[in-house]
Amino acid sequence: MLQRPRPVFAALRDDSDDAASARQEPLLAVVLLAGIAGVLSTNEAEQVLDDYEFDGLLLAVWAFLGGSIYGAVSYFLVGGLAYLGASFAGGIGSYRRARHVVGFAAVPLAVSLVVWPVRLAVFGEDGFRRGGSDRGAADAVFEAIEVGFLLWVLALLVVGLRTVHGWSWPRTLAAALLPALLPALALARGYCLL
Repeated sequence: MLQRPRPVFAALRDDSDDAASARQEPLLAVVLLAGIAGVLSTNEAEQVLDDYEFDGLLLAVWAFLGGSIYGAVSYFLVGGLAYLGASFAGGIGSYRRARHVVGFAAVPLAVSLVVWPVRLAVFGEDGFRRGGSDRGAADAVFEAIEVGFLLWVLALLVVGLRTVHGWSWPRTLAAALLPALLPALALARGYCLL
């Protein structure tokens, strides 16, 4: 998916129950990991350890459970927007296929979790508290990396829609506007959404 996404998206043209069933476990893993990355990128995560009842273990549980819910909701919501966008552009695909395109497009967001050990090594627990050493140039670099991963997700969403539907670039971009709108608004407000 990260090196040659077109064949993966081309395989989504087969929307039979057997093909969709075979994709569900990898999609579940991607959606959960992307959700965890999304939760860790929120403004709430930057202050979760300000509550003294939270510790590292509870933070991990919070990230997993919250990320799982966040990923699932985002998967269905952004998948629905992708389906609507494709329908408005004249697509005849299913809601399930639209969700699968969104799920596979979220792979870079799941991969972005590899940055977190480095971020923890640099900032420690300050990355989950207000103030502290997690401000300045290093924080700006990590924020830019997060934005880069999100832009990669949006680019894969466009490639996925184009590959699945076999559309021209203008038609694909028109279809991608609706599903890209929600993550763009969330990013503008300081939240990350799949």
